[in-house]
Formats: sequence, C-alpha cells, structure tokens
Amino acid sequence: MRLRHIEIFQAIRQTGSVSAAAQLLHVSQPAVTKVLQHAELQLGFPLFLRVRGKLQPTPEALALESEVEKVTESLQGVRRLAKSLRRAPGQSVRIGAIPALALSLLPPAILEWKRDYPDMACELSSDHSRELVQKLLMREIDLALTLNFSGHPGLTTQVLANGVLVALASKGYWSDAELSSPLPLADLAGTPLIGLSSADPLAAKLDSYLENVDPPPRVTISVQTYSLARAMVESGAGLTVIDPFTALGASTATTCIRTLTPPLPITLYALTRADEPPPHMLANLLEIFGHRARELLERL
Repeated sequence: MRLRHIEIFQAIRQTGSVSAAAQLLHVSQPAVTKVLQHAELQLGFPLFLRVRGKLQPTPEALALESEVEKVTESLQGVRRLAKSLRRAPGQSVRIGAIPALALSLLPPAILEWKRDYPDMACELSSDHSRELVQKLLMREIDLALTLNFSGHPGLTTQVLANGVLVALASKGYWSDAELSSPLPLADLAGTPLIGLSSADPLAAKLDSYLENVDPPPRVTISVQTYSLARAMVESGAGLTVIDPFTALGASTATTCIRTLTPPLPITLYALTRADEPPPHMLANLLEIFGHRARELLERL
C-alpha cells in the first residue's frame, strides 16, 4: 500500500463513508473512490463492503489495520519533527514537566521568568518522564523537568534540587505530638496505603524502600499520578507516600505532612538535548526553577 492508500483507508475507517472521508481530507468524493479502487486492485482483495448502505471493513482490512496504524504514527512523528526543525530558534520556549512539577513548580517560576522575557512565547505541557524524554529527542520540547534520572546519552542532565519523599495523611490521622517528629519506617507496617502505579519510576524506588517493613503496607488504592494520590488523601482516603512538591500543595485544612526516617531522597532534574546548547534564556529559567524548588523544600 502506498501512503496515499493508507491515508484514504484511515479516513474511511474514521468516518465510515467515502463522502465523509473526502470532506475530512478536503478532496472530491470521486478522488477518494479512485484511490480506494487502486489500493484494492494492487492488494488483490477488497478493503470495504457496502452493507445496508454503509461501508464495512473486510476481515483483510481489519488484519491490516494495526500495521497501518504503526505507519500512520511514524508518519505523524516525521511531520512533528519537521515542524519542530522549521521553528525559528529563540522565538519560543517549550517546557514539559511531570504532573507533580507542572502543578506546583511551573506556574510561579514561569510567571517570574516572564518578567524578564515578556515577549518570549512559552508553551507548557505535562507528561510522564518516559514521554518527556521522547519529546525532547523528537525536538517537540526544549526542556523537561522530572524526578527520574534519564541517563540517555542524547540528553544533558542538570540537578536543580534535592529532597525527600514524604508521608501525606488526612487531618487527624496523626496526633499533634506525632506531627512534631519524622515518621519511622516501621510505623508503616500493615498500614493501608494509597500507592503509586508500578509504571511510575518512583514506584520501584518506594517498593525497595518498603521491603524491610514487616508486614508490608497494604496498597488498597493504586493511582498513576501524585496529584491524584494527594486528592484521595484530601478527600479523607488515608495515607500516601509521595513527592514533597505535590504534598506541599495540599490543603493544610484537610491534610498533614511528615518526613520519613530513614529518609528516601529524590532529585529534581532538568533535561535538555546534548547535541545543542540550550537557549540563553533557559539558563535564567533553570536558576529560577532551582531557587523555587529549594524554597518549597525548606518548608518541610
């Protein structure tokens, strides 16, 4: 199948008809019909059958679909990369951060930075660490903020701040006397816990940290983002162990924070591409990020 065949095939699958596919692609209906017929002639079998006035994919078309989607995704990646390469340097800065940092650190830091660069366009996005690395390599963003060390040879890693994971619980979970001291690891034995999804980079680190607890904490609710874990605690669901940036954004009216002993350290990293120096305005931005992060951590 040629790329044009694939484009027509995907459009018909999305819309369900030749006429709607033509509208989607901004071409005439006869043009879509002609390309579809040419694709079927080359393949040697029909891709769609008309059933009660509607186009239904044949078994052969359904078998092709997963491979066609891979080609489409690759083509979209090429288009995104080409668009990124076409972007004039210095006109804008694109920053990605994991959700925990996007909600707590990004807004005030960007506001402060924009005072020095009021005319600089800034595009912000939030994603998980693995996706941020991929976006950096594809030149879809210029800077990534994460709590996970990448180690990718195509990226430069800069440490902005160091902190520790903390325990966040619903108000009243601990007594006032307990709140004045760190939470011993042994006190988590058998405790119902709001846990992080196993796909999260910090989850493995936390699991290793809790290995010596006997009996281990019981994960009764599992979430994929630290902000959702915080929201569950704020609603009265109990206890979680999360990053300090997310925890410090919780309502003090409904939650309370304790550091852990022994501590479980984490690091805030800034990632940029290794094959090109970051724009000069990013140096100022990274300084602001680091300063803001350290200020937050001092509140623990």
